Amino acid sequence: MLHLYNTLLSLPLFQGLSKQDLEIVVESTKFGFDKRPAGVAVIKSGSPCTSLNFLLSGELEATWRSADGGYSVTEMIHAPALIEPERLFGLTQRYEGNYTAKTPCHFITIDKAETVVLTENYMIFRFNLLNLLSTQAQKMRRYFWQQPPSDLSHRIVRFFQSHCQHPAGEKHFHILMNRLAEEVGCSRLDVSHSLHSMQAAGLLQVHRGKVVIPALERLLNGQNF
Repeated sequence: MLHLYNTLLSLPLFQGLSKQDLEIVVESTKFGFDKRPAGVAVIKSGSPCTSLNFLLSGELEATWRSADGGYSVTEMIHAPALIEPERLFGLTQRYEGNYTAKTPCHFITIDKAETVVLTENYMIFRFNLLNLLSTQAQKMRRYFWQQPPSDLSHRIVRFFQSHCQHPAGEKHFHILMNRLAEEVGCSRLDVSHSLHSMQAAGLLQVHRGKVVIPALERLLNGQNF
């Protein structure tokens, strides 16, 4: 009980709850506990989202694909993290990404019925969840009103940024040069020149059918190619 109590204190949705409320939550809420070894699939794209999934320790490899399957991006998710909470409610209640344990991972899960009870009984939990979802929606809306990039290199960087869930860390884009050229509205040759300029600056690595970004934050902060 003490271990679970301390664990909840580290999770954003429970921060701000009083000690008394947390003790009641620990005693009355049905939590699920899961362990996954490295290399095992944790969540598959399209599977139903029926619970909140908290990654407590470990690292996940997450992959998202375009609607036509023409390209994909893989990024790393480090604990602590909450996996696609927006999918628990709303229009599409299925996971969008594929998640694989890169290292041994530990999870706590709270099913939808228990989540509804927590939102009804604890105003702070409700506000924390609303704030999290509202922040996601506001960031997405703000993105569409940003000034368009002024040149090709910045359009490419904007493409990479817009397809990542987290604006930092290592990213792997599996995309052909022709497809990237279509996405940014330019020729394959121009895209190739721009990518190799960024590679020369040490911001990414160009491979056949793949672009590796060691640290997205460096690419976003070093756009004077």
